[in-house]
Amino acid sequence: MDADRGAGTATSTDVTDVLVVGAGPTGLVLACDLARRGIAVRIVDRSPAPPRTSRAKGPNPRSLEILDDLGVAEAVLAAGSAPLPMLKYRDRAPVAQADPWAGSAPSPDAAYDRAWLVAQWRLEEILRARLAGYGVRVELGREVVGLTQSPDAPAEAGAEDGPEADAEASRVVVTFAEDRRGEGAALRARYVVGCDGAHSSVRKLLGIGFEGTTREDQVMVCGDVELAEDALDRGLWHQWFDEDGAVMLCPIPGTRTGWWFQAGPERDGRGRPLAPTADGFRRLLAHHTGLPGQALTRAELLSTYRVNVRMADRFRAGRVFLAGDAAHVHAIAGGLGMNTGIQDAFNLGWKLGEVLVGRADPGLLDTYEEERLPVAARTLDLTSERLRATLEAIRRPGGGLDSAITADTTGLGVGYRWSSLAAGRTHPDAHTHPGATHPAGVPLTADEGPQPGDRAPDAPCTEAATGAGTRLHRVFAGPRTTVLGFGPGSAAVLDEVAATYGGTGVRACRVYAADEDRGENRAGEQSKEQSREQGEEQSADRREGRTGAESGPPGCAVIDAEGHAAAAYGTGASARAQASAGGAASDARTGTIVVVRPDHHVGLRVPAEDARSVREYLRRLHGTGHSAARPPEQSSERSPDRFPDMVDAVRKG
Repeated sequence: MDADRGAGTATSTDVTDVLVVGAGPTGLVLACDLARRGIAVRIVDRSPAPPRTSRAKGPNPRSLEILDDLGVAEAVLAAGSAPLPMLKYRDRAPVAQADPWAGSAPSPDAAYDRAWLVAQWRLEEILRARLAGYGVRVELGREVVGLTQSPDAPAEAGAEDGPEADAEASRVVVTFAEDRRGEGAALRARYVVGCDGAHSSVRKLLGIGFEGTTREDQVMVCGDVELAEDALDRGLWHQWFDEDGAVMLCPIPGTRTGWWFQAGPERDGRGRPLAPTADGFRRLLAHHTGLPGQALTRAELLSTYRVNVRMADRFRAGRVFLAGDAAHVHAIAGGLGMNTGIQDAFNLGWKLGEVLVGRADPGLLDTYEEERLPVAARTLDLTSERLRATLEAIRRPGGGLDSAITADTTGLGVGYRWSSLAAGRTHPDAHTHPGATHPAGVPLTADEGPQPGDRAPDAPCTEAATGAGTRLHRVFAGPRTTVLGFGPGSAAVLDEVAATYGGTGVRACRVYAADEDRGENRAGEQSKEQSREQGEEQSADRREGRTGAESGPPGCAVIDAEGHAAAAYGTGASARAQASAGGAASDARTGTIVVVRPDHHVGLRVPAEDARSVREYLRRLHGTGHSAARPPEQSSERSPDRFPDMVDAVRKG
């Protein structure tokens, strides 16, 4: 069997939980997230070989956090490089140098402060290797040509009904073009996700509109090239902007002589852009840079890029979803195209997982479009605005691509305060977390901390049982919801959570202040030996790509030695105020509970005595705990009509 074809040729009897169509970064992230949850997932791509592309230059800080959660961030960092200072030229002479990241540094609440340069094909290699660690391989040469959704039955068949009933319960029949062996193919899937790019076959088969504009006057030619050694300093991103065009050359990490080449195209006598060729690249290089054309020794992956700004009318039709470029395409400025797709996948993966194992009601899947469609709309506006700013900047000597980079492009400020999953949510124009760039509003004070819908901050801390250094995002890592407990009053809620959900996708974690009396380990917290053993297992899992669906113990405890967690979550000042108001007698009641969703967003933030709200919120996401083994319920499809007001509010933010 061809190793790249995974399960081989599908037949009409093949059934899977999720079929992912498209094996770019969006599809691969989604497949990895589902596979580690124990979900039966298959991923197909129409290309006969793994695609290679040169446009996306790497993950932004928020995507790096996601890749870290999936256990591949170290490999991505090793395969790439930090973003480079930009040297800008006019009329072949250097006129300015800029480093947009010079003033940034990792902070306690964000371990990644800048994007990372890595070739997209290399990122995809890393993700494919991680996916293969779960026994799933990309099935190449598989073109989807038909989707048929069967009518929903009152309820899906359970496992006890046997394979035949299970196959009948599947809702989408996917047909493929004839494969390389000349055989027809069909597949049944409970859900299908189209991650197959701007020209998505899945979107077209669904008949979903893709409204927007294509700017024929904003054209760029791109490719991967090789230059003679020492032709240019590889420690800089070189940018020539002249009255009659531009050339940009950025070193490709992991190569000795490879460069990303972007340029304004050559044009014919009528001003129409010419298709890119190696000789054309040489002429552009000589004209703008003064380097001899023969210094460019090789050119591949040549393409023409036109500015497209488009978004699907909806991100879901029944049991079929759209993600990444299949759902939205952006102006290239700010580098948010690939990153927005990765973040789509991370939002959808855990929701599909919880529904497919029967812990959550299928209505949870409605929140994918509810949350991600407004974000995509805002991103279209943001990238278009950054493109306008960049085009304006490069008209002046010294202007360059640094104009496209702002705090908004890190992705760290994206949140979902309007979402129905943001318990006690506020209006979309509510305040945002300090230092972040949430689409709408002005900062909260530091004592208030993140609100439901916001990204959950990171913070360095130490494991209570071992004293080993860790971070909150390490605590969150893996396919689970995390319940953080701050203050003595949180202990009872954490014990209840651990007893109810231990082993079913929820983890309780006590966050102790440095001077807080920890006493004996409480129920739900690990012993020192358990923590050591689990740490060794998790290290091996991360090395080998074996993150299990229910990995990790039901409870843990960390020490906020330097107070960074309390500062990030706004619990320090409130705890002091409560203790001051009630004296020693109030100490046992002091505390805050923060529920962090599997995608690192705050779902709920309540005083520790509000156990009922915690109970109700977790029940919505994960059922009733150990007794939550029930077959998935009937799928629903929410009308997109409820979203325009949210889209408008986020765009105006």
